Amino acid sequence: MAKIIPEKTPMAEQDPKERIRNFNEVPFGYTEKEAILEAQRCLQCPKPYCVDGCPVNIDIPGFIRLVAEGDFLGAARKIKETNLLPAVCGRVCPQEEQCEAMCVLSKKFEPVAIGRLERFVADYERQAGKAEKPAIPRPTGHRIAVVGAGPAGLTVAADLIQKGHDVTVFEALHALGGVLVYGIPEFRLPKSILQHEVNYLASLGVDFEPSFVVGKTETVDELLEKYDALFLGVGAGLPYFMRIPGENLNGVYSANEYLTRSNLMRGYLFPEWDTPIKRGKNVAVIGGGNTAMDAVRTALRLGAENAYLIYRRSRKEMPARLEEIHHAEQEGVQFRLLENPVRIIGDENGWVKEIELISMQLGEPDESGRRRPIPIPGSEHTLKVDTVVVAIGQGANPLLISATPGLKTNRWGYLEIDPATGLTSRERVFAGGDIVRGGATVILAMGDGRRAATAIHEMLR
Repeated sequence: MAKIIPEKTPMAEQDPKERIRNFNEVPFGYTEKEAILEAQRCLQCPKPYCVDGCPVNIDIPGFIRLVAEGDFLGAARKIKETNLLPAVCGRVCPQEEQCEAMCVLSKKFEPVAIGRLERFVADYERQAGKAEKPAIPRPTGHRIAVVGAGPAGLTVAADLIQKGHDVTVFEALHALGGVLVYGIPEFRLPKSILQHEVNYLASLGVDFEPSFVVGKTETVDELLEKYDALFLGVGAGLPYFMRIPGENLNGVYSANEYLTRSNLMRGYLFPEWDTPIKRGKNVAVIGGGNTAMDAVRTALRLGAENAYLIYRRSRKEMPARLEEIHHAEQEGVQFRLLENPVRIIGDENGWVKEIELISMQLGEPDESGRRRPIPIPGSEHTLKVDTVVVAIGQGANPLLISATPGLKTNRWGYLEIDPATGLTSRERVFAGGDIVRGGATVILAMGDGRRAATAIHEMLR
């Protein structure tokens, strides 16, 4: 038996001092030699627990074996049997909590770098221009409407078009991809890669209708008159705020607006792109998740001299991916841990000039399983800032739900569904992704889409 290499094959990336001056992707990806070397670390377990950790059940040992053999195109085809967005998932999915967490190697060593290998084969196929289209069966005559072109909606569309159904995807924004295009920065997910994967679905026959707001342009009931089934994958785009004094000052943004201006509307290229964005010198981002990391790292690239990440718990409790935290630290983000905003202070013209914080200490675990942050009386202090970005989560946008009678929601405003099928309280209306889960991962949304597509197909049969 060959000796096991205990650590993942390193992946080269931009120098931190260089990358904070551009929006180019941070990691460069594996070379062919590096990919084969990493693939050879896989034990090819008789019972692959890694597959159980994947929400869309990719044949992980199967595609890694093909990489080890040098059959990179075969590996890409193997992944696409269950996941048509591998270049996206290989970049933004939290593999360390899912497939890699289940890797047998991780009991003693670092797990196989499944995400890096997935990214490698997807990029190899795209750059080679040799993507193979699956055979599309004869049309069934059934029509399905998908509302929302995010990861859940794109997965439903991909699965149902391959079963011979006619699929139309309606998207409120002018660009396709949902949170992938407006929420994730260029340095984590280049838009050209996302566009390539959307173009692939279009080449299979999926029809896309951008700038179409379901609930305004047409209602769900009007669509049901023309379509046999409907899938709602509209995400959770209603930003949460802290409800503290000063949140209405100029210079305070939700992370949703801040990232949308930068990502979807290319505000970072102003004036080449006519979308102004606040280029703060001292920027405070509130939160500890991936969205907060995206916002604070964006602020650095927009020229911030001080980019603060304010989080009310310790680093250990941060929900962001370890890789994102590591990159933020490398780039010079200043972590203000165990602090919480009390109020935002403005100048005489109504612009942010300071934020008042209170120090926190950790108590007993709360319902999230993390230790509850408790304010320390008398520990208030101020920090000079000119921009504040609130990244503490988001909820269900009520527009579509309020325009659709009979859709049941839970106490947080998210849609209630049958978890096995995605069926809502309305007949022929299915749902998945963040509009059901709240803020979750790309791959979990895709898993929802896969289950719903299977259920829709069975219903139509």
